[in-house]
Amino acid sequence: MYSYRDRLYLTSGYLSGLCIVIIMVVVLAQIIGRMMGFIVPSAEDISGYCLSASIFFGLAYTFRNGGHIRVTLLVQTLGPKARFVQELLVLSIGLLLASFVCWYSWYMIWESYLFEELTQGYIPMPLWAVQLPVGLGATGLLLALLDAAATMFRGALPTYTEHEGEVNLEEI
Repeated sequence: MYSYRDRLYLTSGYLSGLCIVIIMVVVLAQIIGRMMGFIVPSAEDISGYCLSASIFFGLAYTFRNGGHIRVTLLVQTLGPKARFVQELLVLSIGLLLASFVCWYSWYMIWESYLFEELTQGYIPMPLWAVQLPVGLGATGLLLALLDAAATMFRGALPTYTEHEGEVNLEEI
């Protein structure tokens, strides 16, 4: 069965997919609306917010499943100890960057809430509400990186390395 962490990453992936579906529905509504002579207010804004949410919600799920682009040409030539050090170094840099993004995402959300900022579109929405998926997605990525670092400290390679080398160039 899935652990709590796995369910968190899977939920993040599903939310990312849901945002893509919402974009599709809004764009289809806009196309049909133009054909029938009416407009969908703030369609571009809603699509943009959903795109941002989709990207950030998808970060943790994609990282956990090894879907991010990794240049493994050098990594594959390293021995086990060098590979461990390299992975730990890369995870440390990733943790620093994700911590920075996470902190300032939540700071931005808090400021938007505090100053009661609204979006600039045809339909004004609270800015903190449309920024919330960015903070949640950044937090999910930070948790996924912490999870991978904890796995490394237990002496195992993180789950994102499980599917490396599956592509056989001779078959292409």
